[in-house]
Amino acid sequence: MDAGVAYFPTHDGLGPAELARTVEERGHRWLMWAEHTHIPAARKTPWRGEQGAPPLPRKYAHTYDPFVASAYALGATKALRVGTGIALVAQRDPIITAKEVASLDHLSGGRFDFGIGAGWNREEMANHGTDPRTRMKRMGEYVRAMKVIWTQHEASFDGEFISFDRIWSDPKPIQRPHPPILVGGGGPTVLDRVLEYGDAWMPNHGPGIIERITELRERADRPIDVVVMGAPVDDLEALESYAEAGVDRVLFWLPSARRSVVDRELDRVEATMAELHDRPV
Repeated sequence: MDAGVAYFPTHDGLGPAELARTVEERGHRWLMWAEHTHIPAARKTPWRGEQGAPPLPRKYAHTYDPFVASAYALGATKALRVGTGIALVAQRDPIITAKEVASLDHLSGGRFDFGIGAGWNREEMANHGTDPRTRMKRMGEYVRAMKVIWTQHEASFDGEFISFDRIWSDPKPIQRPHPPILVGGGGPTVLDRVLEYGDAWMPNHGPGIIERITELRERADRPIDVVVMGAPVDDLEALESYAEAGVDRVLFWLPSARRSVVDRELDRVEATMAELHDRPV
């Protein structure tokens, strides 16, 4: 099991290019960004899906666009894989998003990972004209439309939420047939979405994941990676259970802060993974 890091790239924290260089210099292979275009001031949707959850952290409303952050990070590194963790696809124009993904992948020589999700903030979705009740269906249709754009010279698509007839959109991604699609989420139907159009499942750390990994691999007719987001840096038992279950990668959240704070957290991540790898098989 390998490890990477995830980050809310805020304007008052370590910048995307500097963070990416730091992460690569320290030997890490993956860096993923969070996305929120905005946080509605009158938000009613509870964070983490339940009443009584902690207050929403300030960083959610202070985040750079993840595709812009990715451009800086990929331009500042040579081998680091960079991606969205997650892009809120149902709130985005799929033709523009397909262009952004293809551009980043092409310019970086094939180092972009496309983590996606439907989102949780209903007021944010509504401000984008997205009906929260149809966001899962919309996300799936947008992904199918983007795959057509990435893989066909003259692409057409006829759907409920997006339709276009005979378009040219180049360059195509370097990775074939397209960059890996990591499907985020932990709801009751998430494995259906992973099996339909994903290359990996990317759930948040929490209970029930190991049992669902077994279900996913029993149902899958192709290799599908599992990437656990928000792994607990201080819980070796949980990390060991993920490794034993065949999790391919865990991602640790870094604080949105200046270099000294980020360096300290990277020290903790690296010490934890070293200890995990030194444990007997």
